[in-house]
Amino acid sequence: MTSVTLAPTAPETAAGPETHLVRRYVPAQQVIHWIGVISFFLLLLTGVALLFPPLSFLAKGGTSGVIHRIGAIAFILLPALYLLRMPRKALELVRESFTYGREELAWFKHMPGYFLGSTRNLPPQGRLNAGQKLHHAATFLMFNTVTLSGLIMWFGKGQLGPEGLSAVVIVHDISMLGLSVMMIGHVYFTFLYGALSGMVTGKVSEEYARMEHSKWYESLQAETPAAAEKTEARPAE
Repeated sequence: MTSVTLAPTAPETAAGPETHLVRRYVPAQQVIHWIGVISFFLLLLTGVALLFPPLSFLAKGGTSGVIHRIGAIAFILLPALYLLRMPRKALELVRESFTYGREELAWFKHMPGYFLGSTRNLPPQGRLNAGQKLHHAATFLMFNTVTLSGLIMWFGKGQLGPEGLSAVVIVHDISMLGLSVMMIGHVYFTFLYGALSGMVTGKVSEEYARMEHSKWYESLQAETPAAAEKTEARPAE
């Protein structure tokens, strides 16, 4: 007998005989994702306490300010962590987020139906569909504006003057509002299409992969026989 081991990205079979799962994210991506989620909500909640008088009691004693800075450090370091841990995947993510072809542009025509849960007649998509690309691109841009404005407020507000500080605060608040809208949309579509398992277990259902990322799924299927052939000659353990 021979021992056959599929590649890490190949479709995997779960415990159930008819439930097939596909590896979509590696553990490092999952960890970075959840650090981002936690740090974002720390920033959002502590920031809201400073903006809205009814919640100002949360900012008393300076505790919320300390938590805000801790969240900011984790948030700012995330891209560096991603780049150091997975440089190829990080660069691919940025490149794909700003690359749109015919199929992505055609996908946007179906966006109203997709928003309501319909995936009929969607053009085939790669590892990221057009909506995810738009989400990542917008998040990337707003991450930079919220980070830059936050650092200026943290270390340089004494040199700005009243008008300069007001302008930076506006940029910071608008950027955070935009990121909040992106987060709401992200959570909405995650639960609408049952994609939460991707960041919990690193795997998604075969049905989801076919529905949302058919081109990507087909590329995995094409890799599977090649991976099996490479390991076919290994002696049994």
